[in-house]
Amino acid sequence: MLSIDTHTHILPEHLPRWAERFGYGGFVELAHHAPGCARMQIDGKPFRDVEMNCWSAAKRIEECEACGVRVQVLSTVPVMFAYWAKPEHGHEVARFLNDDIAETVRKYPKRFVGLGTLPMQDPELAVRELDRCVSELGLRGVQIGSNVNQTNLSAAHLLPVFARAEQIGAAVFVHPWEMFGREHIGQYWMPWLVGMPAETARAVAALIFGGVLEKLPRLRVCFAHGGGSFPATIGRIEQGFKCRPDLCAVDNNVNPREYVRRVFVDALVHDARALQYLIDVMGSDRIALGSDYPFPLGETEPGALIRSMNLPRAVQEDLLFRTACAWLDVKPEAF
Repeated sequence: MLSIDTHTHILPEHLPRWAERFGYGGFVELAHHAPGCARMQIDGKPFRDVEMNCWSAAKRIEECEACGVRVQVLSTVPVMFAYWAKPEHGHEVARFLNDDIAETVRKYPKRFVGLGTLPMQDPELAVRELDRCVSELGLRGVQIGSNVNQTNLSAAHLLPVFARAEQIGAAVFVHPWEMFGREHIGQYWMPWLVGMPAETARAVAALIFGGVLEKLPRLRVCFAHGGGSFPATIGRIEQGFKCRPDLCAVDNNVNPREYVRRVFVDALVHDARALQYLIDVMGSDRIALGSDYPFPLGETEPGALIRSMNLPRAVQEDLLFRTACAWLDVKPEAF
């Protein structure tokens, strides 16, 4: 059965020394210290160690073959977003990363689909780069962060980016990053274990309550990590909408539950009961395989949880490839 992994991250093998070029720090550098091994570091401080499957298309294909994945959807590592940088510098970073992803897709069009990144700190530049990603580079959409320098995605100045994505049919993948409150939960890797699910729920709620999804009904948005804590708290969110419309319904008077089947999520929940709950609440046609390859908090063998659940074939097809194709607006026959 065709298998499309919608949530994978990739880096160029070598990164420019942006801190030297731009005259200030905060940018990621990639220090190769052994064959097939590199360290992502920021201002000389280690961020994450990565291996060659983070940049080598050949290695990625080899590992996909081993676990039965036909296609990977490529997006940058969220720490690369650089929304905090000066807009023109963030744009330059985005262009470099997007060119690299597009080149990988051009070389292996049957194995990879590309998502670009945008300088979201400047919506005008973001729209310009979105257009370039789709029309010039042939990418199917973009990945954005769950907030832009702690501004919610519902902010009015960001609406033109989403409107343009809807207009040109670009898929949008929302990934948690810069988790709010992380300075208070630094122990035990809690920003990643607890903060990320809450951050994703923040993004979903912002797009709903802010009226973005209501204004743009054809916008195709997918949220990472099973939508974070949003699906599990939809009852609480709906109750809040009902009992305090003066606080919740100020920008959109439509019940939040109405949007559960208007968005997509990946299937990265690590638990069969959680995945069955997602299917029950959202429907299998809203859920797509996503592994967070090649990072350890992802699914070690992409699709293993789905295949372990003895689901009906039609549901498996949705989860493994049909939902991904609908979100990306591609036909399965393309692969």
